[in-house]
Amino acid sequence: MDGFFEAALGFPTALFSFALVVVVGYWMLVLLGGLGFDGLHGGHHHVDAVDGGHGADVDANGGVLAGLRPGGVPVTVAVSLLIAIAWFVSLAGSALTTGLPARAAVLAAAVVSAWVGTKALLRPLAKLLPQERAARRHDFVGRVCVVRTGRVTGDFGQAEVAAEDGSTAVVQVRSLTDEAGLAAGRTALIFDYDPVGEHFLVAPFDPGTLGS
Repeated sequence: MDGFFEAALGFPTALFSFALVVVVGYWMLVLLGGLGFDGLHGGHHHVDAVDGGHGADVDANGGVLAGLRPGGVPVTVAVSLLIAIAWFVSLAGSALTTGLPARAAVLAAAVVSAWVGTKALLRPLAKLLPQERAARRHDFVGRVCVVRTGRVTGDFGQAEVAAEDGSTAVVQVRSLTDEAGLAAGRTALIFDYDPVGEHFLVAPFDPGTLGS
């Protein structure tokens, strides 16, 4: 038992031990009902808010995991597998090796094994899960948004809009007239999308008028 703790708390296993404790704690909360299964997903998409946007879809889970996680697999599952495999490989390697150079090689092997193993395990899992279509730009046409910049003009403006799944996105918006009176906090209706300028066209809209 002493050897187990020595390996688990030594280099390089210790680098993954704390993360594994967090992962185990997270899944225990999920099993006990304290967290939803999408607890680490986040519900906010960021679309074309800064760079003008060049992708066709809203991708909330890109970045370093984009090449690892097949579509439809929750990021929590991918991260959990990645950490668990890295921990077990590093633990086994630490028990069989001594010395810093050998342990450094174990760390490299653990990272590579975790990446390859996770990718291999998630591929069949993705086929068993329902696929969720990413929100596309034209999905927002006809929806009400809330202005997030000081004003919306013919060449400037951003607004927050809710997608069908309840998540939100910050999008580039433009008004046909600078005198539309669209200021921060005002609601507007997205009535068209301009693929050339890569922005949405909006007009002032008061949701309260629907009930009057």
